[in-house]
Amino acid sequence: MEYIPAKTILSGYNRSGEWFGCNYNMNIYKGCFHGCIYCDSRSECYHIENFDKVKVKENAIEILNRELKSKRKKGIVGTGSMSDPYNPFEQKYKFTRQALELLNKYHFGVSIATKSSLITRDIDILKSMKRHSPVLAKITVTSADDGVCKILEPNVAVASKRFETINKLSTNGIYTGILLMPVLPFIEDHDENILEIIRLAKENGARFIYPAFGVTLRQNQRIHFFKKINEHFEGMSQKYIKEYGFSYECRSKRTAKLWTIFKGACDKENLLYKMKDIINSYKNDYEEKQISFL
Repeated sequence: MEYIPAKTILSGYNRSGEWFGCNYNMNIYKGCFHGCIYCDSRSECYHIENFDKVKVKENAIEILNRELKSKRKKGIVGTGSMSDPYNPFEQKYKFTRQALELLNKYHFGVSIATKSSLITRDIDILKSMKRHSPVLAKITVTSADDGVCKILEPNVAVASKRFETINKLSTNGIYTGILLMPVLPFIEDHDENILEIIRLAKENGARFIYPAFGVTLRQNQRIHFFKKINEHFEGMSQKYIKEYGFSYECRSKRTAKLWTIFKGACDKENLLYKMKDIINSYKNDYEEKQISFL
């Protein structure tokens, strides 16, 4: 494990909490092993050298303890936006688990984004946190096909394992849903993939699916994406260039149709997909349980 210097772990207070109700953001690790060929976090603007090598912020737990202790305003702490908190090192070093223990100690809530089944190890802490604060688990799934997952996200649990993770979390009372993003044009943006993800989400107890039908490409991330995509889908980079040029945002040309199909299927299965509804639901879910304890 390589350690890098850090002054802070938590971001400043965000009252609005527009992104899944998060008031703070927390990144203990830097870089990611998952190898997802589309990952925006490897973009040049984030200045992360050797993105595929995971590093941890030095004295992260001590710094986090000091920061949480000094915060006057409690809130929801988001983690997983820049680096998956459940990388392979986490199995041994347990920095994410220690961070969750501190959030629990100081009565903060949490919103976790991950592709890893390792999150189920910490169900005990998440259940404890639920007694005082909202808890949200977001599992990224972009393809229902394990074979496609192996190509696009080569070093992490395949989709079938992630659905098992969703099932285990939801069975234990953790409010869990799916980040359906990015949905790669020409590869994942077909009706069958979207409908199968919705079916499996409902079957395994997910409460919501939040989608983005397209992908963002910029700076060195685009170069990496084109190189990797051509290894498995011959000529695909030229297809992207022909359709999108070198645009940052590459929305699926089927977005309108996909949204119609997606919303219809989600409404039928009673799955939420609007940000405001998801935030209200998981916070209300916590508040209703609090009332039941009285």
